[in-house]
Amino acid sequence: MEQKGVELEQESFSCSVCLDLLKDPVTIPCGHSYCMSCIKTHWDIHDAKRIYSCPQCRQTFTLRPVLVKNIMLADLVEQLKKTGLQAAPADHCYAGEEDVACDLKKHKLVDPTKKLQENICSRHDEVMKMFCRTDQQCICYLCSVDEHKGYNTVTAALERTERQRELELSREQIQKRVQDREKDVKLLQQELEALNGSADKAVEDSEKIFTEMIRLVEKRSSDVKQQIRSQQETEVSRVKDLQEKLKQEINELKRKDAELKQLSHTEDHNQFLHNYPSLTPLSPSTHSSSINIRPLRYFEAVTAAVSEVRGRLQDVLTESETNISLTVTQEPKTREEFLTYSQEIPLDPDTVLSKESDWTLLLGGGVESSS
Repeated sequence: MEQKGVELEQESFSCSVCLDLLKDPVTIPCGHSYCMSCIKTHWDIHDAKRIYSCPQCRQTFTLRPVLVKNIMLADLVEQLKKTGLQAAPADHCYAGEEDVACDLKKHKLVDPTKKLQENICSRHDEVMKMFCRTDQQCICYLCSVDEHKGYNTVTAALERTERQRELELSREQIQKRVQDREKDVKLLQQELEALNGSADKAVEDSEKIFTEMIRLVEKRSSDVKQQIRSQQETEVSRVKDLQEKLKQEINELKRKDAELKQLSHTEDHNQFLHNYPSLTPLSPSTHSSSINIRPLRYFEAVTAAVSEVRGRLQDVLTESETNISLTVTQEPKTREEFLTYSQEIPLDPDTVLSKESDWTLLLGGGVESSS
């Protein structure tokens, strides 16, 4: 109970500005007492406005009160220092080896820290509760009326509040940007998936188309081969028929020649004249114009027509390759953009050959036979 009474007495003689025991105590008109240096510093800060107030009850004074040391209060503080500042009994001491020492007697509790000395002004040995915006550093009340006099100074709590507000705004901006970037990443992921899917489908479709083109070319090749072989068979049959006719004619001519030879060797004139009318006349000879020989060049027109198809196909593929390269480079997004660069490869017989006669020669009517 005695210790509790001392604590209450200490609180009654503490300065509400520095939270320490009164030093050179003065009492202002409203009745509250402060350290002379503390109240002077407080009023010096607001001296420009010519408004002086009590830090506790906020009562204002038009004229700055004259400060006079309170002798009686100063004596009481001195007695309190002698009788009431002994160390607390052991059963009330809870500080351990790793605990942080408390530097003030009356203050708002905050998280413990071992860097208490950093909060003490090295020049005036006072707690730095002010902030100089001009020099951007924490200072004590005495600094604000000393080397920082006339500077833009505010309480550390006010500066912290404003900085905290700026910090929260910065965090909001950062979080907003994070959300925007996350949306962008999601959109890019969707674009990546669409791009890969489109590329895979394009490769698959292209392979199908080129496979169909190859099949179509192979079919045309097979048709051309069949037409050539069919025409070859016809022409070979025609030539062999002519050969057989010519061989028969040669045999008949040889037989006739032998008959004439035998008759020419008859010595009896009467016998010769008797047998001569019985000679059979010669059959009509095969006309030479019916034999049309085009050695090694018979199917040259077919080869030329196929070569022309190859040339046109190469031109189409080259032009299509250029268009495809431009299309891939420009990265069209929609089907309409793809169709802008599309072009069909003319593999249809009516478009591959510009002349109907060429196609008839190549695939339709075969090779024209000679008669």
